[in-house]
Amino acid sequence: MATRARRSPGGSPRRILVILLLLVIALFAGIAGTTAWASPKGKWTPLLGLDLEGGRQITLQPIVGKDQQVNKGQVNQAVDIIRNRVNGNGVSEAQVSTLGSNLIVVSLPGNPSEETLNSLAQSSQLAFRAVITSEPVQQPAPAPSPSGSATPSGSATPSGSATPSGSATRSGSQSAAPSGSASSGANDVLPQAFKAETNSPSPSATPSGSASAKPSASPSGSATPTPPVQRQLPGAGQQPTSASDTAWASKTVDDVWVTNNLVPSGTTYQQLYEKFPCTAAAAKGGPSLEQWREVAARAPLDQPDVMCSQDGAQKYLMGPSEVSGRELTNATYGQTTNQQGQQTGQVAVNLSFNDKGKSTFADVTKRLMTFQQNTPQNTFAITVDGQVISSPSVNSPITDGNAQITGSFTNATAKTLANQLKFGALPFSFKELTSSQVSPEVGSDQLQKALIAGLIGLALVVVYSLLQYRALGFVTVLSLIVAGVLSYGLVTLLGTTSGFRLTMAGVTGLIVSIGITADSFIVYFERVRDEVRSGRPLRAAVETGWNRARRTIIISDAVNFLASAVLYVLSEDNVKAFAFTLGLSTIVDLVVVMMFTHPVLTLLARTTFFGGGHKWSGFDPDRLGARGVTYAGRGRVTIADRKAAAGTAAAQGGNA
Repeated sequence: MATRARRSPGGSPRRILVILLLLVIALFAGIAGTTAWASPKGKWTPLLGLDLEGGRQITLQPIVGKDQQVNKGQVNQAVDIIRNRVNGNGVSEAQVSTLGSNLIVVSLPGNPSEETLNSLAQSSQLAFRAVITSEPVQQPAPAPSPSGSATPSGSATPSGSATPSGSATRSGSQSAAPSGSASSGANDVLPQAFKAETNSPSPSATPSGSASAKPSASPSGSATPTPPVQRQLPGAGQQPTSASDTAWASKTVDDVWVTNNLVPSGTTYQQLYEKFPCTAAAAKGGPSLEQWREVAARAPLDQPDVMCSQDGAQKYLMGPSEVSGRELTNATYGQTTNQQGQQTGQVAVNLSFNDKGKSTFADVTKRLMTFQQNTPQNTFAITVDGQVISSPSVNSPITDGNAQITGSFTNATAKTLANQLKFGALPFSFKELTSSQVSPEVGSDQLQKALIAGLIGLALVVVYSLLQYRALGFVTVLSLIVAGVLSYGLVTLLGTTSGFRLTMAGVTGLIVSIGITADSFIVYFERVRDEVRSGRPLRAAVETGWNRARRTIIISDAVNFLASAVLYVLSEDNVKAFAFTLGLSTIVDLVVVMMFTHPVLTLLARTTFFGGGHKWSGFDPDRLGARGVTYAGRGRVTIADRKAAAGTAAAQGGNA
């Protein structure tokens, strides 16, 4: 009585092959999606690294104050931070090294974005500072247009009455930006804890839609706006009791402002606040606007500071920092959600603080709650790189240690800021000393030779498989093709989604993986052939051999993957790329063996050619030295076994 072969515990082989086909389709559909909708656009070919494509080389020089020096430890720390920043999206193969005692050379593959270039030199020290005072910045009035000057805003024309704000609102908004926009324009607030600053009324604005015949602006009203009157803040001569105390305004500024020749010795923070420029026009004739920002970014955290909003529309005098980037444990980015859990489409940077930051942040927000009727002292300025990126006011204490920065972020800018904050602040800022294009070190000629070497190795594996396994060798060929398609798709997709770039070291890892993949096939095929040698039918031999070979393949690939992971973590630059591709290929090998090689061999075992043991199938029992078809079911002794046992007994009897 014939015994049916046991079914594969992994399911129907045809179903598994269909699932694999769907995975391949999904992979290349993802690549197609990146070419259509990703920013920047994806490609159908892998991104190449610095040695294959070339890129840009930038030399950075630290910006230090007078009588300040940079030590080797600070330079090495900066190298690590910059390397983490540029590689924050994955294995982008940036090379960061030192030049001389204090210069840093950064080599970036391809054409790096402006955000990436700008993120290299910024210190990115996050600080939360209580606002002592704030005011909108006076912007130069725009030149009146012919139509605006020809028709008085108080005219009784239909257009004038329909839009009474006319040029008056325009000049008013230029001369006195509301504090809500000053907190960075579209910058919103920390949800459920901070409320947005209220807009300061413009002195020359009238309600939109008003039908009043009263002129909304006189000719002189659209001229140069009157500068704000600077008032001496209360508390002069007193010792500040908190970071929000106005007594800080009368304190002498830190030496960093004096040594950089921005203000004379003895200047108070009130005077610095009055002198600090927020626009290039205001800085004209003296130190540049960038110099003021750089010094503001390097000012001590335990001292007050003066900064402007990102759009230059608001100026802030702030107390010492009470929570800084040192207390950050993580920084991520993503879309905000409303109370119903639906995404709003607005991008935010999410911050998590450690226990110290959580406790301090809760105390500060509780204190700011006491200034509810005293704006702007109930606001908190969030500063990065010498600029205020948001200035929300406190609505309720934040006690869970989580904060959120929202504003006019795109996914790219939010990602850059999150990476800068997550990977730490540079010990100082840098300026770009040189920037030049770098030609490929290896080039297309060397890449072509490497690919030829890989093809030769692949051809040798194919020839060996056909000679050793005959028709079964074609299963090896097809499996290698599937593995190649998956590897190519993954490398291409990761180039757009994770910044992975293929270097010569990465190509080497892919070539080495050919041998690893072929080794898995050999282990499986030899296990099956051993079962055939023992007398099992091919269908039963495939399942039994797979159950035994599967453990060996998984253990072997696990060891390879572990070695790749350790090498990736402990290595740098090109060696990391080799480890990455080797580990990726190991995963692909497992997928191909389990979802392609085994199902295909299971289906082939059901055919007459392979299942019948054709001499060119690779499973010919005579060629393999099988003892005959001896397996007939559980607990049954076959005729072949009886004959073998009888022959053995006869031989023993004759010898006796």
